[in-house]
Amino acid sequence: MTFLDCSIPDTHCLEKMVNFDYYHFNHLNLLTMLKKLIFLSLSLFLLAACGGNKGAAEGEKDGMAEFADDQEFKDAHDTPEENDHQAAGEMITFSGTDGADASAYALMTKDPSDKYLFVIHEWWGLNDHIKEEADRLFGELGDVNVMALDMYDGKVATSREDAGKFMQAVKPERAEAIVKGAIAKAGGNAKIGTIGWCFGGGWSLKSSIMAGDQGAGCVIYYGMPVQEAAELAPLKADVLGIFAEQDGWITPEVVNKFADLAKATGKQVETHQFDAAHAFANPSNPKYDEEAAKEANTMALNFLKERLQ
Repeated sequence: MTFLDCSIPDTHCLEKMVNFDYYHFNHLNLLTMLKKLIFLSLSLFLLAACGGNKGAAEGEKDGMAEFADDQEFKDAHDTPEENDHQAAGEMITFSGTDGADASAYALMTKDPSDKYLFVIHEWWGLNDHIKEEADRLFGELGDVNVMALDMYDGKVATSREDAGKFMQAVKPERAEAIVKGAIAKAGGNAKIGTIGWCFGGGWSLKSSIMAGDQGAGCVIYYGMPVQEAAELAPLKADVLGIFAEQDGWITPEVVNKFADLAKATGKQVETHQFDAAHAFANPSNPKYDEEAAKEANTMALNFLKERLQ
């Protein structure tokens, strides 16, 4: 800082003092403004970072997991009725691609077969109802091995609250490791079909995408489809989508958007919308629609038979 020598207050000196004060004042104003600008920029950066973290966290959720806190969605899933079905298969363990063990309820053909169907449970987990469905499909498909994948790593829900928690807790990277481990278990020459309901419907599509050239056919029952062309691009399998017109979550708008995306990306996707509610094909659900479920199941079975010949 330069000090003015004005021991004798003459007119010239007063002018110099005024000029100095004016300069110094502007200099201080400029520093203040710079400080405010730096503070504002830093605040905006931190806000953007926090917002980005939130978006990343939300993006990690499975497509159906966003509905887990929706009370109407919970109410649409009545607690499954007791199932006294005697399972014909057995639980097996295999390695996930993340190095951790994974498990599945498996039914293997008497004679070796390179045809596989991955069955993926709904939000309740790998319960007796899903095992019964796996048994039914194994009996009807013939020479096709069936693996009902355990995406919850042993957890099975008996209440809506637990089902929502388990579904939200699924980490996509772990789920992908389970599916990829199952693909490896089936072998490089395996022909793979997939089927799933609700939570499992979305993962049925994702599993077929991961199967790549090994994918033979995919059945989605009222699950959230992928919504970006880049996600759908690797899909090689044909897709049958079974949806419900009265579904308040996987709405007709969601279904139509997926059909348009499939058409735009050149994928073979066939969708059917039944005049029924979400989870209409689950016989353990008190809202089970027997007529619609029978038609949908026949459609799915014929679709899989054609593609797993």
